[in-house]
Amino acid sequence: MKLAVTLLLKDVSWSESHDSLLIAAVADGSIKPYDLALPITSNPIRSLHEHAREIHSVDYNTVRKDSFLSSSWDDTIKLCTIDRPTSVRTFKEHAYCVYSAAWNPQHGDVFASASGDCTARIWDVREPGSTMILPAHEFEILSCDWNKSDDCIIATASVDKSIKVWDVRNFRVPIAVLNGHGYAVRKVKFSPHRGSVIASCSYDMTVCLWDYMVEDSLIGRYDHHMEFAIGVDMSVLVEGLLASTGWDELVYVWQHGTDPRAP
Repeated sequence: MKLAVTLLLKDVSWSESHDSLLIAAVADGSIKPYDLALPITSNPIRSLHEHAREIHSVDYNTVRKDSFLSSSWDDTIKLCTIDRPTSVRTFKEHAYCVYSAAWNPQHGDVFASASGDCTARIWDVREPGSTMILPAHEFEILSCDWNKSDDCIIATASVDKSIKVWDVRNFRVPIAVLNGHGYAVRKVKFSPHRGSVIASCSYDMTVCLWDYMVEDSLIGRYDHHMEFAIGVDMSVLVEGLLASTGWDELVYVWQHGTDPRAP
């Protein structure tokens, strides 16, 4: 199914409870839920327009499956539920654009955020403010993600070309620093199968695969994109199956160790 959209989309996220439901982050500051079980003319099913600037990312809660986060260039994060026409709460502590917000995969009230103010923050929706501030990089942080098998480990990716891995129980120094990209790291994702494996993509047009627990941490580099690589993810069903997208308007799906450009 091809859904009609008249504005630039920045991100999408599947519902964790309905296999036909997804939400889209739109550059005009709106969130639009789509239900693929409905006719195209009935989509989007509504529009939530509370952000003052474009939304950079959305993320569905994997534990509390009716709620999701949106992070925006208006420096805020919003907590929403699919059945409410307005947001439940706004989180405003970052001093600059919030590029990413990601739910902890094991705790439905906890999430992390990454911002252009060079900090990552840990939040608990039951608390009035953030519970932890990580001065993680000296330049803007574009992405963050939680380890899928250790709920205390997060990764951050920055304009400084590096990826850092942190243990939130002792965050004075990172437990690993991954260098190898030539430009800003646009997105970082932990493997759902191997806790030490991370995928990343960068404005250097490459996708990299890392194992932060070994000395030679770079275990794969792919240069198939002809423009900035801006999105990467790994299949939760098939180990080693990756997907990436870029400004070259292409989506690649491939198995680690093979050529993404192979037919």
